[in-house]
Amino acid sequence: MKRKSKRRRRKNKILFALIILILPILPGCSDRTPDVSDIEITQQGSEVYSFDKNDSASAERIAEILSDIYDEAVSTPSGYPSMTYGNKEETNTLGSLSIMRRMVARLGENGYVAVDSGNQIDMTQAEQVLAFCKAVDEKEIDELTIIMVLEMGICKFDLKTEDGNVNVVRGYYQYDQNGSLQNRSTVSYPADFWQYTEEGYLIFEGSCFSDESYILTLSDTPEHTMLRILPLDEKCREYNRKYILPVGYEQNNLFLCNWSEDDFGDLDFYDLFDRFYPMIHSQPVPYMADENLGVGSVYQVQGELFENVIGAYFNMDHETLRSKTTYISELAAYEYRPRGFYEVEYPDIAYPEVVSYTENEDGTVTLHINAVYPNGNVSKEFSHKTVIRPLSEDSFQYVSNEIILPEGDHVIWWHSNRLTEEEWKEVYGGT
Repeated sequence: MKRKSKRRRRKNKILFALIILILPILPGCSDRTPDVSDIEITQQGSEVYSFDKNDSASAERIAEILSDIYDEAVSTPSGYPSMTYGNKEETNTLGSLSIMRRMVARLGENGYVAVDSGNQIDMTQAEQVLAFCKAVDEKEIDELTIIMVLEMGICKFDLKTEDGNVNVVRGYYQYDQNGSLQNRSTVSYPADFWQYTEEGYLIFEGSCFSDESYILTLSDTPEHTMLRILPLDEKCREYNRKYILPVGYEQNNLFLCNWSEDDFGDLDFYDLFDRFYPMIHSQPVPYMADENLGVGSVYQVQGELFENVIGAYFNMDHETLRSKTTYISELAAYEYRPRGFYEVEYPDIAYPEVVSYTENEDGTVTLHINAVYPNGNVSKEFSHKTVIRPLSEDSFQYVSNEIILPEGDHVIWWHSNRLTEEEWKEVYGGT
């Protein structure tokens, strides 16, 4: 019965992943161009909210304020970002951290509440948001506009409150070739969930109707928004970008379990090989899963290569690494099976945020980290303490990780372990 239960959970996870892979084609606050024409009217219940001239003028004003920064960014060689935001080099290309920081600051200088989409820049005019939250609590009438700067445009949230209720009008605008902000979608909804958290986040959620998503889910589309209001020590963000975000919580358990240099616990070094290899070689892992989902791929990775990749970020001897993996001594190689279709994870996961740090006397740094999960309306899904050892400007080692909250056993629901050898043979028939 256990085996059937595992197989059923695996099938459910695969189905969920397939649906999630389809959803990004829908319009919303993303940086890709929606596959639909500009949407000016969106229905919510029996009400109709229209995109009016005042909204257009506001978008035009924002584009005007940012025009010189935009022009400088797109005129830079390469023009557009090629790296994932959150771990981006300080280049003056559109979507780079330096450009987004300047855009947020410029909007703040002009009186706008502004923030970035990757939680790497302090919100400007945050006192306006705190005043609005107070008005909600005291059931007063108030209005607020928040601008979220994206890589290729902006999201504009127009909020209104009365009697403790909040209505949201969210507009998504994308830059065209002339640097103008073009409306791609506008939706309006009442905030069914509204909370200002102890961690300094404003979270709100509501449901809006979308023909495309209704076809997939037979329900309205939930929109989750999580914005950090309180400032964060810039050093925390630097540590996060350098040591934590490049690995993150996806398809690895580096920050999801307890371990130390004295006991590496349940760390999966194959997953870490997948994460570390691109960090070192600036290219994807060359050992790919078979295109035929019914075939399991098995590789023999040269021992020196595998050990150099893992050894770049851990202080551990080869014997320990080999005891945690499958090492073929006669070939001086590690057996490696890439994650396949049956080891898929939920793509909708939390992201790490370093909230404080301690620089220790032995040269290590202890990072205190919260897992932030926007789509779950949670600013602290769990907390962990990770120790790193800087070696030079460009190299470091992971020393330990400890789950702090919640205490005791906790379920990281999006994570899937790799198949055991028995499970792998069951799925692929040993082929």
